[in-house]
Amino acid sequence: MFFLYATLTAFSVGFLITPILISFLKKFKIGDHPGGRKIHTAFVPSMGGISFMVASTVTMAIWGWQFPLPDIRYLLGAILLMFIVGLRDDLVELRASRKLLGQLVAVLLVVVVADVRIKGFHGFLGIGEFNETVSYLFSGFVLLALTNGFNLIDGLDGLAGSIAAISLSCLGGWFLIQGVESYALISFTFLGGVLAFLAFNWHPAKLFMGDTGSLTLGFTLGTLIIGFMGINEGLPKGAFLKFESTFAAGVALMMFPLYDMGRVFIRRISQGKRPMSPDKSHVHHFLMRIGLKHNQVALLLGGLQLVIIVLVFFMRDFSDNLVLPVIVGVSIILGYRLDKVTVHYIKKKVAMQPRVLEIRPIKSPHKSKIKLDKIEFKDSNVNLN
Repeated sequence: MFFLYATLTAFSVGFLITPILISFLKKFKIGDHPGGRKIHTAFVPSMGGISFMVASTVTMAIWGWQFPLPDIRYLLGAILLMFIVGLRDDLVELRASRKLLGQLVAVLLVVVVADVRIKGFHGFLGIGEFNETVSYLFSGFVLLALTNGFNLIDGLDGLAGSIAAISLSCLGGWFLIQGVESYALISFTFLGGVLAFLAFNWHPAKLFMGDTGSLTLGFTLGTLIIGFMGINEGLPKGAFLKFESTFAAGVALMMFPLYDMGRVFIRRISQGKRPMSPDKSHVHHFLMRIGLKHNQVALLLGGLQLVIIVLVFFMRDFSDNLVLPVIVGVSIILGYRLDKVTVHYIKKKVAMQPRVLEIRPIKSPHKSKIKLDKIEFKDSNVNLN
């Protein structure tokens, strides 16, 4: 019941302060205006990440005092730093280099200071333990990829919040079962805050999370996933809910953001564009083009994310050598099928529309011919040339 109370506390705080935040942001015109790549058609306040960050902080202050602070103090400090980076970027846009620098400092706090890192592949592709330097570098790269991959899917009402809620629920439940209560508390407090935010972010959204929210959530999820992988590997063989496919389980918890990031990067590079150049090639953009609404897309993609997680759960006794190719293959097949259906639909829709330069004869119900006698113009001053 303790963690249920913590979740309800975060939800209550978030639900109460979010309307105040919306009014404040509207008053000072802080948000996203329509136009360009924006899907929405009216001004919507942004920086909604403030609501679930405040909700999580208040809840941790109330319920987190009984856990050993050294366990999570660096994690909480890194999450706070990432929140500040996102907040600064929303208020006054940061240059890419400075934004990356802030993210790197947060990553160092987690990977080096807190020692939350991936220590090896444990037999996947024949690779065992990493040496310390490779472990630090690979863990930092993975955490940055998870953070920015999640940031990229925040382009649709309710989508990022739904994906986060699913992954946080799974992580919180697993940490609780394994007795890692400090990590479980972080998972459930953020879950409560995100659910409260979703009440205002569901279509039609009254509030967007902005980089303040997406970077914070992506980084928190990435940190918890790497923590899950390390703790899972430390469990004795045959332990309850131990995943033999540790790496695949971690990937599954962020499968959709990782797939979408890889997909758009490959498309942009193949078109001669920079990987980070913005466009409308994300999966949710394609689904919108075939006529689905915001809430339908969020539910569909959230459901597919959950299917991948359930698939890994039922294959937890198999190694990464089997499970990882399976979930990656399923994701690629589903994505390829989605692209084919979307392109077919768009071509069909375009074919049914009139061409822009098509000239059609003007239909008149009464046609009349005007007869002129040339003799009348014979002595006229009108120039007939």
